[in-house]
Amino acid sequence: MPATGTWVKMAVVTVAMCVGGPALVYYVTPTEEELFKKYNPELQKRSLENRQARQQEFDDYVNKLKEWSRSDKQIWFAAEEMAEKARMEQKDKILDEQNRLAAEVERRRKEMRDSTVK
Repeated sequence: MPATGTWVKMAVVTVAMCVGGPALVYYVTPTEEELFKKYNPELQKRSLENRQARQQEFDDYVNKLKEWSRSDKQIWFAAEEMAEKARMEQKDKILDEQNRLAAEVERRRKEMRDSTVK
């Protein structure tokens, strides 16, 4: 059986690794403010300009998550259904636009035929 000193050393090393490792990572990792200060001025300006848009996108996403969680289904199935619904709506919009353009082309062709006949 190993000596008690070995067990104590092993316990000290384990505690040092379990506590010291995360503490070192926490100490070394820069804060968001420190990272922002390291940006060049152009990136800082662009980041500040886009901050409101990114915040709005995040808020929209959180609201979608809340809506999906109200469903009886699992969140990823509700999200997939909503994405499929959005794809179908987009497809319908594209088809409507194509039909409108086809009608416009046909109308112009008819005008050109009528003007050449006269």
